[in-house]
Amino acid sequence: YDNFLSKYSYLISENTEIISASKWCERNLQRIPVEYLNKSDFDFDALLNPNQKISWRLKRFGDILVSFFLLLGSSPLIILSALIIRIEDKGPIFYSQERTGLYGEKFKILKLRTMKNNSEPDGAVWAQSKDPRITRVGRFLRKSRIDELPQLLSVITGEMSLIGPRPERPEIEKLLIKEIPFYNYRNTIRPGLSGWAQVNYRYGASIEDSKLKLSYDLYYIKNFSILLDFMIFF
Repeated sequence: YDNFLSKYSYLISENTEIISASKWCERNLQRIPVEYLNKSDFDFDALLNPNQKISWRLKRFGDILVSFFLLLGSSPLIILSALIIRIEDKGPIFYSQERTGLYGEKFKILKLRTMKNNSEPDGAVWAQSKDPRITRVGRFLRKSRIDELPQLLSVITGEMSLIGPRPERPEIEKLLIKEIPFYNYRNTIRPGLSGWAQVNYRYGASIEDSKLKLSYDLYYIKNFSILLDFMIFF
């Protein structure tokens, strides 16, 4: 211990910057693992300062504007996809699913159906990347992300943002909150159509995957900027 104090004092005398493990990960890995996170490391008051308020308002304005034009431009694609879904198995074109949003509020998203009808008779389960319940058309729609386009309506109404943590199903989120520290931090901002975790990590289908993706979501929340949103969007 005395040896540690001696080395610590020496580093301070040499003006060496000493940072926490969470800060090192944030700078070098662009994610914040929950193993190294303390409540004192995460200052939510920073999200409410005057400069950030302007950024969040610009984000909301951009969400509405971009989503409107994206929805307008992609409407022929949505209509064509809807017809193909109907032809394949005569089932419903869209499906609605409850998700957890800002501050834990529940809302419903609308997606083009990519799974066989009545594919969850026993309740909510994680979808796998090669899930046998996915239809042939659905596989293409998922790979191209066309199935997500109807969620632009939720962005326009304010339940979602273009960029942010992906909204989780309430049944699964209850489990994740119990198993993963700080998991509910991701609900301090609007959920997104895409996010920092989505562009940095593969399709998640387990508690470990969710834990790693949370580390990217925490980085995004702490380092939010319009520039970062642009980078994720493109």
